[in-house]
Amino acid sequence: MQARQVSAIIVNYNAGELLGRAVSSVLACPQVHHVIVSDNGSRDGSADSLPANPRLAVLRHDCNLGFAAANNRALTTISSKYCLLLNPDGNIDAVTLERMLAFMETHPDVGMCGPRILNEDGSEQRGCRRDEPTPLLALSTLFGKRHAGINKVDAPLPDRPIEVDAISGACMFVRREALDDVGLLDEGYFLHCEDLDWCKRFWQKGWKVMFLPDVTITHSKGGSSRDRQVRVEWHKHKGMARYYRKFYKDRYPRIMMVAVYTAIWARFLLLAPVWAIRSHLR
Repeated sequence: MQARQVSAIIVNYNAGELLGRAVSSVLACPQVHHVIVSDNGSRDGSADSLPANPRLAVLRHDCNLGFAAANNRALTTISSKYCLLLNPDGNIDAVTLERMLAFMETHPDVGMCGPRILNEDGSEQRGCRRDEPTPLLALSTLFGKRHAGINKVDAPLPDRPIEVDAISGACMFVRREALDDVGLLDEGYFLHCEDLDWCKRFWQKGWKVMFLPDVTITHSKGGSSRDRQVRVEWHKHKGMARYYRKFYKDRYPRIMMVAVYTAIWARFLLLAPVWAIRSHLR
């Protein structure tokens, strides 16, 4: 068993009882030195109901800072060799964490790795192994054509760890040395796309991002945002527009980038009524 050299961060915003389950799952991992719940001004009492534990600290914010900013506030307080970022609606076990830790210990060129993330029904969740959605692929996808190159959930499961462009922010196991080299999450993203941005910056700095197919966690996707789908989708689309401005506006013709931005917001306007109805019916 590896010595405790992992800090875990869970960003919470009204996750309800799911938060307690996530915290309990991490505290049950002997590799974890301490757990920080970075609470974004939750009003449901979820952070208040956590049991007292010397390995648990709650970092409280007066308002919702967003996912990136809340993680960053916690990241600046830790010095462990590794850091686990876990969503409040995720569950991990000691075996999974031990295998990720062992992998990182034997692959010093890897900056972060992520497990195969499962839905509650056991199916693989979208987003845990991705190639970068370039503007060309994004344009065609926004207009209805699917590409395995963006999201590999439908691709055959590899039989060994593979390098990918991006893993999911729902569960990221990060090397502190790489974090110090790359920097914190970009707080210009409020919710969504900050994980894609971070992964890109890791491999721009020469750190590998790896997907571990034989290591799994369960993620009850959207546990703290099911009733706010329109707002969540607004931030997701805004995040994609920011991502393309940040990394591609000087690499593609202006007319193409205008087309990308237009397609992003046209999609949002088209689907917003559908998301609003779904949220109302829940």
